[in-house]
Amino acid sequence: MNADSANDMRDVNDTNNTNNTNIVNNTSDAHQNTGLIHIYCGDGKGKTTTGMGLCARAAGYGLRVLIYQFMKDNSTSERKVLALSENITLVDGLPQEKFSFQMTAAEKAERKAYYENQLRAVTRIAQEEGYDVLFLDEVIYTIRAGLLEESLLLDFLREKPARLEVILTGQEPGRELLEMADYVSEIRKVRHPFDRGIRARGGIES
Repeated sequence: MNADSANDMRDVNDTNNTNNTNIVNNTSDAHQNTGLIHIYCGDGKGKTTTGMGLCARAAGYGLRVLIYQFMKDNSTSERKVLALSENITLVDGLPQEKFSFQMTAAEKAERKAYYENQLRAVTRIAQEEGYDVLFLDEVIYTIRAGLLEESLLLDFLREKPARLEVILTGQEPGRELLEMADYVSEIRKVRHPFDRGIRARGGIES
């Protein structure tokens, strides 16, 4: 390669680097006021997996992520990895939880009060501490089970900071939630090993 060719290559590389820097800066600036709402719903496996993957991507980019899981204990395996990131905060829930159909009427009333307080607390943290992404895992299921008033979530979404990206998961979201969301992805079950009696496996489903 002669001197002129080398100089031309340097000019091209400098231009590409400048363009790449502008793309990153534009993306960062664009995120400031375009926090959108995601819904991952349906009866198939992968709603939480999708949400957690998006959180990992956001944290890798440098965004600050806050995660709370409704209707789950604190033992799912992905939490151990995500907790290693300085950009991810996981808020603990109850140390033990059961399915809503296993609860007595008294337990349901107790859980409803608990989860409504948790939603208020977590959303307040997201707003006051300037998080970029908030993941409310299984919040839609919690609403459908009668353990959380949908109006509380809707009110928060209407008033959330403009920059805050919000991820919601669970089956059968209501019409108002669907209309408010910017992304809606339905994960449909075609086949699942549970139907053949294969229980949840560590590292895959839990």
